[in-house]
Amino acid sequence: MTDNSRQKHAFLICGTHSGCGKTTVSLGLLAALKARGLDVQPFKVGPDFIDPGLHTQIAGSQSRNLDGWMLGRGWNETLFRRFMARAEAGLIEGVMGLFDGIDGLSESGSSAEMAKWLGVPAVLVVDAKSMARSVAALVYGFIHFDPQLRFAGVIFNRVSGEKHLRYLKEALSSSCPETVVLGGIPKENGVQIPERHLGLVTADEMKLDSTWQNQLAELVEKHLDIDLLLERTGYSMPIADSSARHAASVSEHPAEIAVARDAAYCFYYPDNLELLEQAGARLHFFSPLNGESLPEKCSGAYLGGGYPELFADVISRNCAFLDALRASAAQGMPIYAECGGLMTLGRFIETVEGQRRPMAGILPFGTRMLSRLKTLGYTEAVLRRECLLGGPGTVIRGHEFHYSEIVEQGLDSSLEFAYDLRGRRTEVSRQEGYQVGSVLASYVHLHWGSAPEAAGRFVRQCAEWAKRR
Repeated sequence: MTDNSRQKHAFLICGTHSGCGKTTVSLGLLAALKARGLDVQPFKVGPDFIDPGLHTQIAGSQSRNLDGWMLGRGWNETLFRRFMARAEAGLIEGVMGLFDGIDGLSESGSSAEMAKWLGVPAVLVVDAKSMARSVAALVYGFIHFDPQLRFAGVIFNRVSGEKHLRYLKEALSSSCPETVVLGGIPKENGVQIPERHLGLVTADEMKLDSTWQNQLAELVEKHLDIDLLLERTGYSMPIADSSARHAASVSEHPAEIAVARDAAYCFYYPDNLELLEQAGARLHFFSPLNGESLPEKCSGAYLGGGYPELFADVISRNCAFLDALRASAAQGMPIYAECGGLMTLGRFIETVEGQRRPMAGILPFGTRMLSRLKTLGYTEAVLRRECLLGGPGTVIRGHEFHYSEIVEQGLDSSLEFAYDLRGRRTEVSRQEGYQVGSVLASYVHLHWGSAPEAAGRFVRQCAEWAKRR
């Protein structure tokens, strides 16, 4: 248990743009702070699943998503304070550029908005490759763009050497003397993380072993002034508010929900799983990639997103898993699936190479991988009819990103659309949320923190099915 009498620290790691090195710096600081013996709690602004997984491996504490569009200010503040109550340091990795949000007119959905909501200072990461004195103009603009935003300092990334770093510091001292330079990460540091479509390789695939973490911590300790960072990021929090919870209504009967979780099914918001448990569910995790099937006596299933296309051959050969899905659906057991889960419930997955792997065949269509991004962005699901997550008119916010598309949709009269989807900047809707009997599947990753009653509704449906059975 953390000694809450010790000084707490909290700060936002932000960048000038996507790809400037926020994640590398964040992981390095997590490793260095942990090596110093601090209980550090990571957070990620935005709907991303991959960065939080990497945070969690290094920090040893489950990283949590913060989001100004999917979730209200109250949810974000309560979540942050609850986890900061038992941590000594809170590191929040931002999203995109510091001021980038849902539109060009406001700060809504941006990292800057989140920093001000939570009352933490920002640490600006600047990609200094091929930059000299011009870096001062860039930093000056960011520092003065929003007078209400506090800065703890600047970290330069991809610095070519000591001479280059000295030049950058001189530029800031002459043009932005109030700005503190916390150090510079060298360009060739040997700790880059491999990437693929949709971002970095997931934590489930790439285990960040202790040797790698130690190298990362040593790199940061050598090149950044962590003592100065901690000195400038002291945090005081309203302890009285830290225990507030957003709980879903509790089901009267137990629900045993099977959750697929491995490298193919790894995209889950921790809040969603927590809300299921708060509503009375007992979660049973299993790995289809390891040959496992639905646990016996489960009364519901949750298939999250991930990368099933990379493991389509393995999944297609797990007949026990696919047979159990088909049998459970035929018996009316509630099954909820998102993105990769939707692909698994379809007739087949067609890989980029054109190979088709058979799947469960519960949904009357297949999915085909594309070499380009199909859909990316926030979306809002308005329920059209009664379904596993609620009744007509219920609004749940989420995020959609995938490289696959639905193909060869059959004329199955049992298929219904449960959602009207609305983009974050338009009222134009399209029908989605594929419903067949007790199965609900969608490409959208919904965050139930935007409508906690959805988790309670799903648990009740599972419990009622178990009681009928």
